[in-house]
Amino acid sequence: MTYQYLMVGMMGIHQKKRRMRNDSAVAGVIEALLLVALVTIILSTIQLIYIPEIMEQREVEHMDVVENQFSYLKSIIDLQSTLAVTVPISSPITLGTRELAYFVTARSYGQLDIIDDTNNKITWEGFPTGVPLTSIEYDAYNTYFIDQTFALEGGSLILQQSNGESILIEPSMSFENLSTQIKIELQLPKFQSIGGKNSTSGYKNCFIRTNYSSSTTYDVTTSYIHIYSEYLDAWNSTFHELLQIPIEQGYITVEKSPIVSPTHIAITPGTKTLAFDLTVSTIIAQIGPGTVVTS
Repeated sequence: MTYQYLMVGMMGIHQKKRRMRNDSAVAGVIEALLLVALVTIILSTIQLIYIPEIMEQREVEHMDVVENQFSYLKSIIDLQSTLAVTVPISSPITLGTRELAYFVTARSYGQLDIIDDTNNKITWEGFPTGVPLTSIEYDAYNTYFIDQTFALEGGSLILQQSNGESILIEPSMSFENLSTQIKIELQLPKFQSIGGKNSTSGYKNCFIRTNYSSSTTYDVTTSYIHIYSEYLDAWNSTFHELLQIPIEQGYITVEKSPIVSPTHIAITPGTKTLAFDLTVSTIIAQIGPGTVVTS
């Protein structure tokens, strides 16, 4: 009997130890699952809340970089136009941004074009065909931030986005207030592209090479100056700033025309006659490597 009780007691101890081991194993599995769930919740929170904010900030910073690069490009073109510099100079443009490692994110892309075949132009009395208003344009296709367009047109740097447009850097324009006349002076770069090297897209860096070619000056007295552009609001506000005094004095008038569905900016004489001194500098431009040919 004593032996049987002993055997039963030993079997009870073994079963209790087995249950304790099983309970410990189950507890370990539950702890692991809880840790996995906690990590998953943390990563999901980061992915859904913080990553979009980080990516939006990256795209905002990229837009600031592009703005600075276009400002640099404008300064180079102004220098080449003023000094007739015939040495090709390359200016960088960053097209987009990369995705963020280890998280689900998307790249942003950009499109860069040299637009010299355009209906945009500046015309005046006796010259209805006018001078082409060419441009270098960058279109940003952002994933987290709003899309933006930067354009070098008419010697100005223009920013366009969904809520409007504005000129970030004004063109090289001034006026003379003479006794009976307002004379507007404008320095206008005219871009001439090279076939096959006038457009690119992606997210990496690219380069625009520019080179001065020639210049032509027009000095006329006219009854109107018309500016045809895709950025009428920007041009209109800029002309009102640069020509504020003669406009306020009634010497000239600046307005979008026609009133319904305007197609151009019209500058017309008021109490004084209107003269126009326009210097057009032809700039050979290309995107990417190669030789810039001076025509």
